Amino acid sequence: MKRIVTVQDISCLGKCSLTVALPVISAMGIETSIIPTAVLSAHTIFEGHTFRDLTNDIPKIDEHWKKEGFTFDAIYTGYLGSQKQIELMLDFFNDFKSENNFILVDPVMADGGELYDNFNSEFPSKMRMLCEKADVITPNLTEACLLTESEYKNKYDEKYIDDIIFKLSEIGAKNIVLKGIELNGRYGIICQSEKERRYITHEKLQGTFYGTGDIFASVLTGAMTRGESVFEAANTAADFTLECIKLTVKDEDSRFYGVNFEEALPLLTNKYIK
Repeated sequence: MKRIVTVQDISCLGKCSLTVALPVISAMGIETSIIPTAVLSAHTIFEGHTFRDLTNDIPKIDEHWKKEGFTFDAIYTGYLGSQKQIELMLDFFNDFKSENNFILVDPVMADGGELYDNFNSEFPSKMRMLCEKADVITPNLTEACLLTESEYKNKYDEKYIDDIIFKLSEIGAKNIVLKGIELNGRYGIICQSEKERRYITHEKLQGTFYGTGDIFASVLTGAMTRGESVFEAANTAADFTLECIKLTVKDEDSRFYGVNFEEALPLLTNKYIK
């Protein structure tokens, strides 16, 4: 059985980060190992949530796994809460990257043109260092602008996106998946490998839906681990995420908890588990 390790926080209530990644990747028939970076009582949309930092546990897990000789088919990082955690992930990459696996970095740190409140202005440069070591990166437009020190724009043309992708490619990742791009009346994802680029479009539903980025990155990682190209995997991830949103639209009272991925899981198990 293939094995992925994913590194991000876990919310005891609410559907995001590890709370999403673990069941989604497992539903694809892949063993899912985890390194929790923090434990929260609920995801951050809920005021008054508790927060326990697990930074000091990360190197201990790293050392134990090295001692046991564990290996992984993919290493997938999501939300990292501090520059120290990024530094620890750089060490982890050095310890567990091999010729037979790949690293996917979802540089979760910003949206809507703004860096998240808990990060300072130096955080994007640290995240860039992590992206330099990745085989795949999955930024949204805000994160892409921060990584490349580009001006964020709400309205843009193809040249603007071309420039952003060129600057992202200079960071070093072989595969770039730029999310949430709207061009010429179409909405979707731009994927670029070392040899080609594709614009994968899909239906856009109005509203705010929490945890969709985590779902997308989790399915993308799983599908690539299953042998799909970055383009095939991005299409699989986009279709699954859209289906989760459609199921969530039916129940507006539950939106704050995250999207309804549970009822969509058969789409993944039927595809990947025979």
